[in-house]
Amino acid sequence: MFKRMTESIRLFMTDVRAELKKVSFPTRAETVGSTTVVIVFCVLMSLYLSVVDSFLSWLIGKLI
Repeated sequence: MFKRMTESIRLFMTDVRAELKKVSFPTRAETVGSTTVVIVFCVLMSLYLSVVDSFLSWLIGKLI
């Protein structure tokens, strides 16, 4: 039983190493570009939601 478990772990680690060799990591420029896009998108969405929230608050205040 112990030998089978050890062999299973060894096979798993071999497979992990093989899969990690297939991974392509982004370059620094790609990472900076993607991060910039995400930050800009978050800022724009927060501004948009803030404007919509303010408008709806104003509208509900006028209706009540």
